Amino acid sequence: MTLSHDAPDTGSAPRGVSRRGFFGYVLAAGTLVVAADLGTSAPAAASVPSPPQPPELYDLNDALTDAALPTSQLITVTVHSDGTASFALPRAEVGQGITTSTAMIIAEELDLPVEKVRVTLAPARPELLFNQLTGGSNTTIATFTPIRVAAAIAKQQLLEAAALLLGSNVALLVSKAGVISAPDGSSATYGELATKAAASETKQVTLDPSALKAASEFKVLGKPRTRVDALDIVTGRKQFAMDLDVPGALPTMVCRPPTLNGRPKAILNKADVLALPGVTDVALIPTGVAVRAETFGQCIDGVRALRVDWGPGSVEGQDDASVLANLRKAELPLAVPKVPLLTKTVDADFEFMFRSSAALEPYAAVADVRSGSAEIWAGLKSPIVAQSEVAQAVGLPQDKVKVNVITGGGSFGHKLFGDHAVEAAQASKAFGKPVRLMWHRADEPRQGRLHPMATSRLRATLLAGNVLTFEQRHTSVETSFRHGLGEALSSVATKLPTGLGNLGVAETIFALTQEVPYNFGVVDQLLTETDQRFNTGSMRNVYSPDVGCAAELMVDILAKAVGKDPLDFRLEFLKSDVVKGVLRKVAEVGGWGRAMPAGCAQGIAIHKEYKGASACLVEIDCRPETVNRKIRDGVAGPRVTKAVVAIDAGLVVNPRGLEAQMMGGFADGLALALTSSVHLKDGHFLEASWDNYFYTRQWNVPTDFTVVVTPSHGDQPGGAGEASVACSFAAVACAYARATGKVPKRFPINHDDPIGFEVKSFVPPVPASPTDGLDHTY
Repeated sequence: MTLSHDAPDTGSAPRGVSRRGFFGYVLAAGTLVVAADLGTSAPAAASVPSPPQPPELYDLNDALTDAALPTSQLITVTVHSDGTASFALPRAEVGQGITTSTAMIIAEELDLPVEKVRVTLAPARPELLFNQLTGGSNTTIATFTPIRVAAAIAKQQLLEAAALLLGSNVALLVSKAGVISAPDGSSATYGELATKAAASETKQVTLDPSALKAASEFKVLGKPRTRVDALDIVTGRKQFAMDLDVPGALPTMVCRPPTLNGRPKAILNKADVLALPGVTDVALIPTGVAVRAETFGQCIDGVRALRVDWGPGSVEGQDDASVLANLRKAELPLAVPKVPLLTKTVDADFEFMFRSSAALEPYAAVADVRSGSAEIWAGLKSPIVAQSEVAQAVGLPQDKVKVNVITGGGSFGHKLFGDHAVEAAQASKAFGKPVRLMWHRADEPRQGRLHPMATSRLRATLLAGNVLTFEQRHTSVETSFRHGLGEALSSVATKLPTGLGNLGVAETIFALTQEVPYNFGVVDQLLTETDQRFNTGSMRNVYSPDVGCAAELMVDILAKAVGKDPLDFRLEFLKSDVVKGVLRKVAEVGGWGRAMPAGCAQGIAIHKEYKGASACLVEIDCRPETVNRKIRDGVAGPRVTKAVVAIDAGLVVNPRGLEAQMMGGFADGLALALTSSVHLKDGHFLEASWDNYFYTRQWNVPTDFTVVVTPSHGDQPGGAGEASVACSFAAVACAYARATGKVPKRFPINHDDPIGFEVKSFVPPVPASPTDGLDHTY
């Protein structure tokens, strides 16, 4: 069965949902199949106080949700003869818990136990167009109503079938836990009814909006639930790309160039490498030399043994300082004169260094390329684009390439790109054999996707305690959006050689996400992007962490300039009651304003995005005995000792999952503020692997950490996957400034400290496999 609806927003109906009714179709099938088509609804009208910024009227989530509507009828919920329901989610599960929340949504409307709902990941489906992109914390926002409506129509069809079977009226039947009961005590299970409710031919059906449960009726949604795959994850049964048993697919790794984006010209000792134990194949591919062997350890041996004639990289001889100088040349001037009459101007200038977006799972993909077809298995957040790129790379029509989306061990924007899938396909074609390709940890920060270096300059004007103007000029190394918006056409457009296609997407995303939610008079935020030589991507929260950190630091500076407490100043000027609510909550729970020892301080910050709001309060210890503490194989520096994060995400599907997302986002923000960056020197990045890329570790997380999820409300969920990153980054930065009396100018704060690790070699590009077992465990 396929469902659609077509009507404008009115009253309290969810965005894109009509109060008049849903139109749908029962698809011809052997069992009951249901889907939601929300394709022709009109955009919601918006009315906000003047002067609005673009995200207050229409933000990125609106754009992503509207883009998904036309193909929502192609996504189906199926009820099976065993009484279970299944759904192929056209998004990527990369640890954010969307398979669990989706199962909860279906279970709620279908009146089934969550354990009887199976959510899998859909393979690449080009017909879904923009409806198969995972990003922007949009999954639950975009799929919530289509999935609910599909499940509700499925239940409606089951009730109608039960009425015929049990000789009763539909209005008298009760559904509970997969069983429909009549007043006389007779009943039928969903399994018994699934084939009876199925259609022999496709037909249109109608669902009254009142058939959707009201929030007051929810028994599953809004209740804390452990992830459906949690047991499999902790017991090692969860299947990631490298766990798949694809016949003949042997481990494969790539010997990569010593400088960024160098290209291989020739293999100088291929025969010697092929003679190594276990090595079966060696071949040139565009990004390096692929080595296939019986084990990954033997692959590493082969990669280390290779001698390759390399071409130059894209940033030969460049370093942090030269790239930063290039950015400074591209900066746009601030519009407001520096010393306007009768007002006070306040300026601030911040720098953000390159950061790696590598996840816990390195890039990994399985590929089997044959003469007339190819099949790929990988964690992919834009699988349609990956399918197109693989087809082009191996010379096949796109419909001859099957791309299977596998649960990924993290992403942070990394898996929006199909680099690993393309490389695996190229290696498989070169060898004529299936491969299990995995990047080495050392490859990720040196050749992988990075969050770009950027500067953010701000100027505000003050008069009689009021902010008259607030302008921000954010200048960045290009952020690549060459994955497009989920489908091939937009991806091709972003790859135009002029770079204008990518810049157009970047400017649009910046405009639809960045917002200064304060009454600061004339607010002006502009983005300038330059320098296409780096491998970059939409690291978690994209522009918001850097832009938000700079803006919130400026808010603290303005509060000090007018002699007000940072919390009071924010509450005075914030426009949104939702933002004020989460800000007050972290202040209350965190004990804002309590006395702190010299060298310690509190910091507080907010962020508004994803149809919701978040706030963070931290306490930081910058005393010498803390900053100079010894950390084995790590970096010390300031220590955040306490953190409180509050989130208002509207209607909350799974509070436990939301709490986990806030915790992970805080870890990101803490790392961005204090420790995580990569250093460019002589055309290559120094960091290699996690032992010298200092993401948040156990030794610098706060021992006192609290997440507050505001009570679920409204009829639509907000996004949560990235919601706590920007406010956490900003809160730590603000706390550091208050503790030291000096506003930090460059992030992360420890970037200019002496390198806290021994730099690994560039030739060979990876270290030897470890042979010392558990010697390095604690």
